[in-house]
Amino acid sequence: MKDRLLILLTAGWMMLLSGVTASADGGKRYVGGDISLLPAYEDAGAKYLDHNGRPIADLIPYLGKEGMNAMRVRVFVNPSDYTGKDADPNACQTVENVIPLCRRIKEAGMSLMLDFHYSDTWADPAQQYTPKQWASMTDEELYEEIYRYTRESLMKLRGEGIVPDFIQPGNEISYGMLWGPEGTPESEQKKTFLGSESNWNRLGNLLRNAIKGCREICPAAGIVLHTERTADVEVQDNFYDRMGKMGIDYDIIGLSYYPYFHGPLSSLENAINSLESKFKDKRIMVVETGYSYKWEVPGTSCPVDYPYSEDGQDRFVKDLVDMLLKHESVDGLFWWWLEYNAYGTTLSGWYNAPLFDSTNGKVLKALKTLCTFSGGAGAVDEIEADDKGDLDLYDLLGNKVTYPASGIYIREDGRKVMVRRGGR
Repeated sequence: MKDRLLILLTAGWMMLLSGVTASADGGKRYVGGDISLLPAYEDAGAKYLDHNGRPIADLIPYLGKEGMNAMRVRVFVNPSDYTGKDADPNACQTVENVIPLCRRIKEAGMSLMLDFHYSDTWADPAQQYTPKQWASMTDEELYEEIYRYTRESLMKLRGEGIVPDFIQPGNEISYGMLWGPEGTPESEQKKTFLGSESNWNRLGNLLRNAIKGCREICPAAGIVLHTERTADVEVQDNFYDRMGKMGIDYDIIGLSYYPYFHGPLSSLENAINSLESKFKDKRIMVVETGYSYKWEVPGTSCPVDYPYSEDGQDRFVKDLVDMLLKHESVDGLFWWWLEYNAYGTTLSGWYNAPLFDSTNGKVLKALKTLCTFSGGAGAVDEIEADDKGDLDLYDLLGNKVTYPASGIYIREDGRKVMVRRGGR
């Protein structure tokens, strides 16, 4: 019995060191965020500070110590080709220029999610415009091009020793992708929500060829199909039902959830409950979420339980994590644009829901709370030596400890605890 306990406790300790805990099905839980603009902020002199106001020398290892174990990076085809009136300097990442960032993520021991936008600018439900270089191609030519581009992009990364652990072939593709040039009748005609069977078939062919490129170069990577209809369960489920009927080869259902756009947490839970009941063979990840710590999102109002404040943001994250941990199928949680930080810079642009305070550069409380999803460093309970409750404590060799000194122990129920002696 003691040998079995030692094995279990040792496994728990190793997961503590790596910032990973097991989900209910025995796999890892992944927690992190999209940090695609981190190099731009670093180059501009952004000052990141820890909970005690001390400078953070290198943000990625710091996030790992806090308990994060995965990061997401987006790529566009050729951002310089986009000249629309909404052109955004933050939509600037190409495969070539994200290589150093991806390398840093992998060298930090984190998993990497690569997010292909298949556009020259932001791809989301309202815009999925074909890259300028691809605009004159027929659908048949686009099927070949998306395969070639995906495959060659991944080969560039592999050539640099970087292998993504997860790949998104498209970003928020609830209504399709590669619609056609902006503002043209063709761009409207390509949208799948118009109900056209030919549009569904077109989307299926695009995904089939993109995923073929992923499987050939990164066969072990999890393929994520990313939508954002958490507030409209019927549309959400219809999308994944269509994917199944078309035989699309993917592993993970990826969701976006922002409470000021998608409603209360019950809306997300309803969406997850429905997915779990209908697509039992798929894992689920929340690949984008966020909540403001200070300023309102224009045109929205904050849910009554979560004021726009550091405490309100933290309370939202705690409730989100608590809810997600009830669902065995959910094993990923990613915060969008967590690295936004204008403190110490003259950068343009604005975002209200990062995990750093742009007025002083200090990390927000919600970051540590977010990390509890993975069971990482932020998930270690701190207790007094004389307040360890009714459950026995064991040291890292599996020995039962009656009078613990200050340090890390594992409780009988498997929970990691930091014991603190009074006065130390």
